[in-house]
Parts: sequence; structure tokens; C-alpha cells
Amino acid sequence: MKRTGAGILLIAALIGGGAGFLLDLALTAGGRATFTPAVTLPILLALLALLVIALAIPIRRATRGRSPQPPVNPFRALRVAMLAKASSIVGAVVGGFAVGLALYLLTRPVSPSVGSLSAIIATAVCGAILVAAGLVAEHLCTIRKDDDDEQPGGHA
Repeated sequence: MKRTGAGILLIAALIGGGAGFLLDLALTAGGRATFTPAVTLPILLALLALLVIALAIPIRRATRGRSPQPPVNPFRALRVAMLAKASSIVGAVVGGFAVGLALYLLTRPVSPSVGSLSAIIATAVCGAILVAAGLVAEHLCTIRKDDDDEQPGGHA
């Protein structure tokens, strides 16, 4: 499995940002109120970040020999690593979406309400926290390369 790169996270954030900006633009063009994320969204993003890290720590301990438990199941480690990768991408999309919402609100001639802007900023910050937690958990799930592993391009 390849680790999550900055390019895919940047693309995901840009797609989310464009979607957030265009959603608010379409809502106001239709005479409706702008979109404000629920207050529970940042809380759920932060809890997901904690869960991803909590699932990755036992794998790190088992691969480094710091745990009295038997070796970790490689399928479990792969599942946690894929969860970490998905979490970082989702965090980038949601954070970008919130930034797009904030950009639209801040470019309007009317100043936004403090409540809606604070919910949007909290969502963007917690999206960034989820990206960081996903990348850290992905790092925690990597195993050391064995000496007997075949090198790419090597002779078999």
C-alpha cells in the first residue's frame, strides 16, 4: 500500500472547497439561506480522529515488540491503515468544503453571523485535525522492512 501523498490531499481539499463555495452560491441564487454545518460535525470529526489513532497504537506496539500480546494480524493492520488513509482524504474534503463555505461568506457584502462562521471554522479545523490523525495513524501502521525482503529490481 502506498502512503497518502500531499497531492491527493490537496486535490481532495480543492474539490471540497469548490463544492462548498458553489453550494452556497447556488443556495443564495435561489433565494435560500447559506449552508451552515451542524455543531456536532466538528465533534464527530475530532472523535473519529481519536478513534483512528487509538486503533493504530496497538499495531505500532505489536510491530515494535513493545506489547506482550501475540503478533498483530496483518489483515487487521491493513484495515486500520486503509481507515487511516480514508480518514485523511475525508478530512481534506470536509475541511476544504468548510473553507469554501467560509470564503463565500467572507466575500459577501453583508458580514456573516458569528454562530454560522464559528461552526464553519470549527469544521475546517477539525477536518485538518482528521487529516493529521489519519496521516499519523498511517505512519503508525507501517512495519519495518525485513532484511530478507526482496529489493525492487533485484534478482530472484
